[in-house]
Amino acid sequence: MNINEQVAAAPYGIIEQVSPLVRRVLARNPSHFTYTGTGTYIIGRGTVAVIDPGPEIGEHVQALLAALDGETVSDILITHTHFDHSPAARPLAAATGARIIGCAPLAIMDDGPRADAGFDMEYTPSAIMSDADTVTGPGWTLSAVDTPGHTSNHVCYVLAEEAALFSGDHVMGWSTTVVAPPDGDMAQYLDSLRKVGSREDNVFYPTHGPAIAEPQRLVKGLIGHRRQREAQILRLLQDGPQLIEVMVENMYAAVDRALWPAAGRSVLAHLLHLDARGMARAQENGAWALA
Repeated sequence: MNINEQVAAAPYGIIEQVSPLVRRVLARNPSHFTYTGTGTYIIGRGTVAVIDPGPEIGEHVQALLAALDGETVSDILITHTHFDHSPAARPLAAATGARIIGCAPLAIMDDGPRADAGFDMEYTPSAIMSDADTVTGPGWTLSAVDTPGHTSNHVCYVLAEEAALFSGDHVMGWSTTVVAPPDGDMAQYLDSLRKVGSREDNVFYPTHGPAIAEPQRLVKGLIGHRRQREAQILRLLQDGPQLIEVMVENMYAAVDRALWPAAGRSVLAHLLHLDARGMARAQENGAWALA
């Protein structure tokens, strides 16, 4: 199926039981950057946690409240504060009395041209979770795994009872992740990939796209993909200074042009990573050259 057919068939507002302890409700916010939409996860039964409640779309909030009817929501956990992940936390918390916890808030506005690049500046958590910080409920335990790179405040969560990692946008089930400076950082992103790739989780549940059944294999491929992109950039720079726009035209010729601005942000992230290692440098005219 193409993306339009997948969107048409997507189970918006429906409770999907994806494992004994995990349910999923899909928000109707499909795009080039969200795939069929934001997948919100409900953990446990009776007293539950919610991960990435998603955008503040009335239909989606009502679907979540219907899915949670008769249950107690103790915690709403946020992986990062892009608009398609955190804003629905506020109406959900107001309706359920749950606390909002997870990633740190950001004071930076990402100026990169991508659909979900805006940060939720109203996000105010009751508590910030860092590596190994844990919340629990009856039959479930969620621990934080710091994974900066896609954004500087990105956090994943591990459900210990099922060895399942909720990967937010750090590892997605349908596409590579955009790393958009100034907040996105390629060196941090690669370090975070190696971090989750060294774990022994059985499955990753991304916020966008299907579950990932062989996560270590996928992560290895993502790291390899970034190495290939870096090698492409270095080959192009061997021909002389290059503008990012020209590099994108060469590197992403087979990709929908609507995605080229976002691709340019990832190319910039690679160039900044090369610059930090003394391998490339910016020119006064905006072009980049080998160092």
